[in-house]
This record gives sequence, C-alpha cells and structure tokens, in this order.
Amino acid sequence: MMPCAPLSQWGVLLRHIRAYLQTMKKAQRFIFLFLALLLSTLWPISGTAQDNTQVVVLTMDMPITHVSANYLERGLRIAQAQDAEALVIMLNTPGGTIGAMNEMVRAIRNSEIPVIVYVAPRGAMAGSAGMLITLAGHLSAMAPETAIGAAASVGPGGEDLEETLQQKIDEMTRATARSLAERRGPQAVQLADESITKARAVSASEALAANLVDFIAEDLDELLRLSDGESVILPDGEYTLHTRNAVPIDLPPTPIESVLLLLTDPNVLFLLLVLGLQAILLEISQPGGWVAGFVGIISLLLAGYGMGLISVNWLGIFIILLAFVLFILDVKAPTHGALTAAGILTFIGGSLVLFNSQSTLPFMHVSTPLVVTTGIFFGIVSGFLVRLGWQAMQQKPHMGRETFVGRIGTVKVALTPKGQVQVAGELWSAEVTPKSAAPVTAGTRVRVVAVDGLRVIVETVTE
Repeated sequence: MMPCAPLSQWGVLLRHIRAYLQTMKKAQRFIFLFLALLLSTLWPISGTAQDNTQVVVLTMDMPITHVSANYLERGLRIAQAQDAEALVIMLNTPGGTIGAMNEMVRAIRNSEIPVIVYVAPRGAMAGSAGMLITLAGHLSAMAPETAIGAAASVGPGGEDLEETLQQKIDEMTRATARSLAERRGPQAVQLADESITKARAVSASEALAANLVDFIAEDLDELLRLSDGESVILPDGEYTLHTRNAVPIDLPPTPIESVLLLLTDPNVLFLLLVLGLQAILLEISQPGGWVAGFVGIISLLLAGYGMGLISVNWLGIFIILLAFVLFILDVKAPTHGALTAAGILTFIGGSLVLFNSQSTLPFMHVSTPLVVTTGIFFGIVSGFLVRLGWQAMQQKPHMGRETFVGRIGTVKVALTPKGQVQVAGELWSAEVTPKSAAPVTAGTRVRVVAVDGLRVIVETVTE
C-alpha cells in the first residue's frame, strides 16, 4: 500500500486545484493557467543552465597591442565572476609590441582560472609575441595548417632597437620564452629560443612533435574534449579540467574595443589623417563654419591615438607638414603648379615613411597603392582649397562699415566742419578733412575716407 500513497496525495491535490479553478472567473482562470505553463517551461531551463559547465571564449584575431591586453583582462574578470571552468583564447596574430605581450603573459600566468590558448582557425598564426602568449597558456593547442614562431624583438613603437638595447631585450625575451617552455621539455625550450635568435617558425605538427603545444584540435569542440581531464598548475595549486560537456560562451570585443582595434589598422589611420587634414584646410579656406573644423580635429585626434598604439616612424609627420608648406608657397609664388606637384610627392613620401619604413612592423604597413592614389587626390584638392582661401583673404569686403571707404556722397547739411552727407542712399553725420575755415556747402560732392563710429570722415572731390 505504501507505493500508492503518493498517487493518492496527487489525486487529492488535483481535486483541490480543479475545485479552485471552478470558483474562479474565466479571465482569472486563463491568467492562472498561463502563469503555470510559463513556470513549468522556465524551470527546466534554469536547472539545466546551473548544471552545465561554462568556458568563456575570446576571439583574438588582432595584433598584440594594449587593446588586446585590456580585452584579455576583461575576459579573465568575467570568466572568474561567472565561475567558468576555463578561458579559451582563439588566437590569430602576426605579433605586436613587447609591452603589451608582457602584460598578457603576466595576466595569464597569474590567472585564478585555467587559460587555454588555441591558435585557430586553419591558416591562423601565432607570430612573434603571439608565440610567447601561446607558451604562457596553462594549456595550448593549434588547429591544423597553422603556424607559430618568428619572435623578433622590437621597441614599444615597433622601432629597431640600438644594438646594445637590442641585445638586452633579446636576452630578456629569450629568458621569458625559456621559463615558459621549461615545463614542456628541452625540445620546446630549444625551439622557443631559436624563434627569437633565428626567427624560426614551425607548423602545428612540428610544434606538437617538439611538445611546444599540448595537442592539435580541429575545432573548439575537439579542443574542449581533449582538454577534459588535463591537470594544470594555477597559483593556488594543481587543478583538473572538466571541459568535455562545457558550454562555450563567446565574449566579443565591446563597441569601444572594436573602435580601438579598428584604429590599429594603418590603412584606416592613413585615411583618418587625410580626412582630418582636408577638413582643416576646408575650414581655413572657408572660415566661419564649425562642422569641417570639428570633423578635422576629431579625425586627427583619432589618427594620433591610433598611431600611438601601433608602430610608426614619426619623422613622416614632419615630411607631411612640409608638403603643406609647399602647397601654400605654390599659391604665392608663380611656379605654375610645380610646388603643388612637389607637395604631392612629398606627401606620398611622408606617408610611406610614417607607416612603411623599415623601423615599423611589416604587418602594420599601409597599402602603397592607397597612399599614392589618395596622395594625388589629396594634393590636388589641397592646392585648390589653399588657393581658394588665399583668394578669399585678398577680396575686399562687400558689406559692413569698411565698404563705405571710397564711396562718393553729397553734402546735405553744410560741413562747418561737421554736418550731414548722403552716402549710398543713407544720411550720415559727417566731418570734413582737412578742416577748412570755409564751410562745404550743400550739394558738394565728397568722398568717404574713414568711418569713426556713427560718423564718416569725408573729403571734397575735385573734378
């Protein structure tokens, strides 16, 4: 009889619910049934979400800059707040600056949750600084047909380093690479060292054979399956991963991070620079507005901020300014466009020096056809705007008090030496100069020589 007891209890409960529904009005009954259905639908979902393990996934398809370092730190904070099983970095980078790389390595090695660095998708690479970030991961993996290595040292702005400083930076980078690769064995240490001293790069299979990475995974699902059961060393001690049934939670860059990432594209920075300079020239040639000047200032500020994030040769800025001087000189000097042509060539050369010199990182070079095409267009438009502005400054004003100077009028009230004259259909208080003893009689023609407040200074016109 005991097994039947729960059934009888359910029966009593159902009878009570049916009796209660019969006493309710039709609208109340509908609302009650709708809420009951909604709760029964949501209950299993909430229970399932609590049971599933989560991993936070960052898609880091970008150069290694302070923007990517901030993106990683934000991902670690969110992953820790959500008690995620791990943080996965899907990495595809040609490299970046030493400062940003060191920030990311420190953040990964001090993370309280496991960090898995996954070089993916197919065709991706972990170049230069990306190799050390891969080594810093508590686990690391690569997709097939990917590459890793070639970790040459450059300065914070991507510049070539002075020989002694270069040697110091290389030794520090090699020491960091060796310390990160030591747990992977001598082959991994040698390969990591040669990637710096010989700029060596290897494929995914070669990296796996040298134990530089833990495994090769076709996709994220296989990565989580292979990572399941692996033990990693965290600051608090050893931890075993449980990722087989983990739910990936994508964490894309925020809108602000996306804009900042866009500002690491040298082609975008070049176009912002051109837009800013053109807008400033337009404001100078057509003063009085504010839209062009505002757009120009914002564009130049964004371009300047972006150039501070990537590697540029700042000598190019001075060469570009020289191009503007040539545009202005061509307006004042009768060179028939020769200085404008020189300004165009100077602008193109300055842009290439700014972005494409040997001191800048190769993957941060601007498109040469874009520079040449835009430079020609920019030079022609700039020359036109400068000429237009110069002509506007040379023109006499067409309205205002200054326009009365030189006008011819007629005396209406005799000037003794003060009186009234009619100029351009208006009656003005006037004073004659030079002052004479004899009054200037009405009807005499006079010329305005100056405007003094609400009074004009005139002189008689000799026929």
